[in-house]
Amino acid sequence: MRTELFDYHLPPELIARYPAKIRRKCRMLVLDRAAGSVTHAQFEDLPLYLQPGDLTVFNNTKVIPARLLGHKAETGGKIEIFLLRKLDCRRWEALVRPNARCKPGTVIEFDKTGKFTVIAEGDAGPGKRIIRLKYQGSLERVLRQYGHTPLPPYLNRPAERADVRDYQTVFARKPGAVASPTASLHFDRVILERLKRTGVKRAEITLHVGEGSFRPIKTETVAAHRLEAEEFDVPRAAIKRIIAARRGGHRVVAVGTTVARTLETLAAWNHEPVETWAGSPGQPKRTYGASNLFIAAPYEFRLVDALLTNFHLPRSSLLVLVSAFAERELVLAAYRQAVEKKYRFYSYGDCMLLL
Repeated sequence: MRTELFDYHLPPELIARYPAKIRRKCRMLVLDRAAGSVTHAQFEDLPLYLQPGDLTVFNNTKVIPARLLGHKAETGGKIEIFLLRKLDCRRWEALVRPNARCKPGTVIEFDKTGKFTVIAEGDAGPGKRIIRLKYQGSLERVLRQYGHTPLPPYLNRPAERADVRDYQTVFARKPGAVASPTASLHFDRVILERLKRTGVKRAEITLHVGEGSFRPIKTETVAAHRLEAEEFDVPRAAIKRIIAARRGGHRVVAVGTTVARTLETLAAWNHEPVETWAGSPGQPKRTYGASNLFIAAPYEFRLVDALLTNFHLPRSSLLVLVSAFAERELVLAAYRQAVEKKYRFYSYGDCMLLL
């Protein structure tokens, strides 16, 4: 398929630059794949569309303050660093701007104390460098002090104090992501409790979201695009609940494309049907690693029965994944309805439930 098939028109004013004041009060477009029908609802209606025994799977990754604004120790020139991927306890792959001014050996400071510095090492691709962090104490504390929330560029504004809270899910526990699993941003304690009372089960996995997931596809064809690998872990408790849901004839509901890719990677690595996964107790062979699975039609989903997701950018791998879960024409028709009805788009916007 040509990448241009995943274009659509979006008026700029429909990009949500700030979240809804109450997370659960956003709108939700419900797409029934079998009937090809669209229903317009509120996100707080989600329990009405799920059934007792259905399993919702969440990504509990935690966004780190990955954007660092410093200066060259030698000249004072400004340098921006965007942490991408942890290589070991001190070394990271990072985007550096301007990259040309950051030669190997360059020392970058963030205040006059010298308590936190970055030393540039070798190249890691266009605009990227391997960097070494020098600090005392815990990295989490250092990043809290010097880092900024890594908001997506389409918000077209600097991060504000409220974004530290708003760009994080209520169940974020495992630090490592440089972008939020945004479908989960709609959930609050009220909705989670309603789902529990409805009899809907819950499981958590971890996939540390990288900026590559949100990068537009720039190749002429979808098949030529490549995703960068992202680390994930599916714990034993989640595996047991997935097996129980499938054996009981219930649906596995992926909350977000990151969860969908994680579960489908797990299925691809373990060829037996989930109901027959061997081991004690019922464990697949591999449950953690790094995934660069790029899901595009034609694709047969093996673990995901329903998908909750936000509205995605044109020509993005996320829109391609959603279009593989449902028909591309059906998805883009739903997007056109969302535009007509002035839904709010992207990370801080409204959502879409595909059944």
